[in-house]
Amino acid sequence: MTDPDDGLPPLPRLHLALEVDGDGAHPAAWRHSGRPPGAVLTPRAVRDVVAAAENAGFGLVTFADSPLPPGADPDASPYDPDTSPYTTPYDGTRPAGRIEAGTRAAYVSVLTDRIGLAPVLHVAPTEPFHLATQLASLDHASHGRAGWVVGAAAGEAALATVGRAPLSAGELRRETADVIDTARALWDSWEDDAVIKDVATGRFLDADRVHHIDFEGASFTVKGPLITPRPPQGQVVVLAPDALEADTRADVVLVARPDLAAVAARAAVARESGAPLVFAEVEVVLDTDTPAADRLAVLDEAADWPESGRLRHVGSPEALVALLRQLAESVDGVRLHPAVLAADLPVLTGRVLPELSATGLWQVPRPGATLRDTLGLPRPANRFAAPAATHA
Repeated sequence: MTDPDDGLPPLPRLHLALEVDGDGAHPAAWRHSGRPPGAVLTPRAVRDVVAAAENAGFGLVTFADSPLPPGADPDASPYDPDTSPYTTPYDGTRPAGRIEAGTRAAYVSVLTDRIGLAPVLHVAPTEPFHLATQLASLDHASHGRAGWVVGAAAGEAALATVGRAPLSAGELRRETADVIDTARALWDSWEDDAVIKDVATGRFLDADRVHHIDFEGASFTVKGPLITPRPPQGQVVVLAPDALEADTRADVVLVARPDLAAVAARAAVARESGAPLVFAEVEVVLDTDTPAADRLAVLDEAADWPESGRLRHVGSPEALVALLRQLAESVDGVRLHPAVLAADLPVLTGRVLPELSATGLWQVPRPGATLRDTLGLPRPANRFAAPAATHA
């Protein structure tokens, strides 16, 4: 694969993911969405943005989520009527809210046929068994296109929503590792051929091919097995932010660093740890009829956009293409975070992606492909399959 007539060496293939939560990554995005704030909570809003991403050729969409509503003070008590975002009436000065990420992904799973769907599910506020079941169900509903962005909400306000005390950084890392290990074991708890549907004997499944996992973690135990058959992908694709230090357990490490050199350095660490794929996190504000810098200034007047540690591109579509070409030298993919979906996504789909396709840097996923197919990841063998091979 070479670029046409530019004399450059062959380019690697770059996977493209898109974050589609709410109206965009900027806290003031809802003010520039072109629709009433409450419209973000409608099925149409979810359907339209995912359809636009799939039609453009993105390989994956992700759905951010939090135990607290968007725009909420993370230090506010969810049970204090003076500070709680749950009890304060909506006044039109903040985002209207969000639907749970797994629910959004499940809704569009039957409306799409090739784009991966990866909700954020948080390890600390969510029971590991239910988390694994929800993701396995999403993989079945989407015919093998489910991913999981590992969420790490563990502060006082977030965990007060489920009656837990906040976790230290070390405790969160341990719990993250335990939850990922539990989910992976549960996805293997049914062998691929456990469902036999034997009409003659009246047996739906072979019980010898359904296994207890008997997992004991630092703060929980899970016996299993899962209540759903093994996911079509065998294992749901796990995407872990690099800050969680879960490189050895992830299929994709999401690297948030503010410059190219730092991204390349962290990507190298992830690869040395054995991570199959590394994606860079990139926030984008693009030129439209208004220069990107002017657009960002207007957004920032309404609300500060806190530094996230991610690369942030503010400028032309052509400059973004050049940035992505540079990133392709050190990472396998990019997750884009448009500042305002209504403004930036049309520029991405109309100007950035066609240019990437023309250079051979990026390719549209094929219909019917699993997310693992799209990402070039093999389907893992079931950990219980070898000892069960002698079963009749």
